[in-house]
Amino acid sequence: MKTLSKLALAAVLATGVSGLAFVAPAIAKKEEPATPGFKLSKPVQAIAFQAQEAVKSRNVATAEPLVAQVEAAATTDDDKYIAAALRYDLENTKLVIAQEANPKAPLDETGLAKPLDALIAAKNTPAADRGKYLFRRGQLAYNSNQYPVATQYFTQAKAAGYNSPDFDLQLAKVKVQAGDTAGGLADLDRYITAQKAAGQTVPEAYYRFGIATANNKKMAPETLAWMQKYVAAYPNAKVWRDVILQFAFAQNSLAAPDKSQTVDLYRLLRATGSMPDQAMYEDYAKNVYDKGNPYEAAAVLKEGMAAGKIPATSAFSKSLLTASNTAIKADGSLAGSEKTALASKDGKIAASTADAYLGQNNYAKAIELYRAALSKGGVDANEVNTRLGIALAKSGDKAGAQAAFGAVTGNPRAGIAALWNTYTQVGATPAPAA
Repeated sequence: MKTLSKLALAAVLATGVSGLAFVAPAIAKKEEPATPGFKLSKPVQAIAFQAQEAVKSRNVATAEPLVAQVEAAATTDDDKYIAAALRYDLENTKLVIAQEANPKAPLDETGLAKPLDALIAAKNTPAADRGKYLFRRGQLAYNSNQYPVATQYFTQAKAAGYNSPDFDLQLAKVKVQAGDTAGGLADLDRYITAQKAAGQTVPEAYYRFGIATANNKKMAPETLAWMQKYVAAYPNAKVWRDVILQFAFAQNSLAAPDKSQTVDLYRLLRATGSMPDQAMYEDYAKNVYDKGNPYEAAAVLKEGMAAGKIPATSAFSKSLLTASNTAIKADGSLAGSEKTALASKDGKIAASTADAYLGQNNYAKAIELYRAALSKGGVDANEVNTRLGIALAKSGDKAGAQAAFGAVTGNPRAGIAALWNTYTQVGATPAPAA
């Protein structure tokens, strides 16, 4: 999202004219005023049309004294409104001319404040124009780093019916910059809810702003919630990848997972079709292999090769795949390990055997043994519940998966489970075409 200051010229062009439409005094009917809707005094009526024509033709040298004459001759409320509108149009025209002559030069918008204040305060300002004047006045405050003042004007503009692309996002940004981060994010959430209720597509930029803002302010629960909202709205592989990487693998990530927790994030990347590169495929395979799960290691490596993410020339992957296949042959059936697990006093063997079944995509057996591990105890219940949820999700038992994920506590496990829970609800679609 560009800053308002960079949008200044666009805003000038979009909201820079007052909408006045004078009729030349010489051709106006006697029963009609020269300016429809306004009753002007004769001195103002005689000059106003000439002033507007000069402004419209960008003849600043001619327009300046004519507008000054209108301002000096204005006595009635209608006169003063017309004078302010003409001054506003003229000052905007000067800005446009200056920006076109030197696009890199800073804009001096101070000349707009006085006529805008007059137009906003005027009782006879058309309702359709009041919102745009409030918005433009808010931009002046924003560009002067007066964020609380800008917030007031933007809020009033919205109440007056003004709207434009990304205006809701601008409102939230201004409130955040004014120091009210929680309020800005709460407003943004309400705007999103309203847009969705109206059947409108919410831009991705809204969710990205929510994530970045909450994360920068170290608001961990809010950051996670915005991540979940983002993938719920855009559950494609690219967004899933962005969110998971931001959650645990980026420089300013929300979590710092250990190897076991990282594996469950790799599993989510894989489930959503968003594994990014060779390094993660190989690290994923190495981690599960080192934990005694050659089944999953082999499956991950083969998938990475088939996807073109792992090159055929990778000596590391070829060696690890050979070792995994050798271990699978040596292990044989998991039935013996399962029998031992069920007879064991604690759940450690049951949990590791369940991991192996999970790696084989034998979800029914994995679920049975994860539950046995939890029943026997002596295991990390948060880790086992996470993996039980994964197995249940993969088996199609959404309600069971959500219950298992909901039982996970502590960070970053709870965050990992929350992302998996969102996946259970919304799934994943292929990344959009580039």
